[in-house]
Amino acid sequence: MAHISTGVEYGLHCLLYLTEPAPGVREASVRDLAELQGVPLDFLAKLFTKLHKAGLVIATEGAKGGFSLARSASEISVLDVVTAIDGDKALFECREVRARCAVFDETPPVWATSGVCAIHAVMQQAEKRMRESLASQSLEDLAARMSAKAPRTFEPQVLKWFESRGANRRRERGGAATR
Repeated sequence: MAHISTGVEYGLHCLLYLTEPAPGVREASVRDLAELQGVPLDFLAKLFTKLHKAGLVIATEGAKGGFSLARSASEISVLDVVTAIDGDKALFECREVRARCAVFDETPPVWATSGVCAIHAVMQQAEKRMRESLASQSLEDLAARMSAKAPRTFEPQVLKWFESRGANRRRERGGAATR
């Protein structure tokens, strides 16, 4: 079972298209982002509602409306996105198994249950390191990695794709207005 959801993956992929410098479109509709990435529209809309409530994106109304980053991509960490979408849940939840040993006859000795469980301590340390790692990586960092990996022709292709989506919507609205 994954502890970081598919929603986080979808959200991060879509947010990368709102970063600058590459492959920035600055603002996009959830519909366009969902289609571009091949992710379910309804699910992505719910994710963007969470990202908006967390203050990571700004929604604009109107024909050219969509979402944009609420602050610089360098100021939004991967941990911010994980927390916005999945919440601030613990990686591990100790069930205090150590207190249920059959040898204890239903009354565990103090030595067995005092302090933090050794297993829980390891899990807390792992979670701390994971959160530090996620907090140290920003959307800007991810965008730079993506840009370095993609061929130079990719960014212009994405921008052209978004522009054609906008042109199609304008034509559709114009055609509907003349009918």
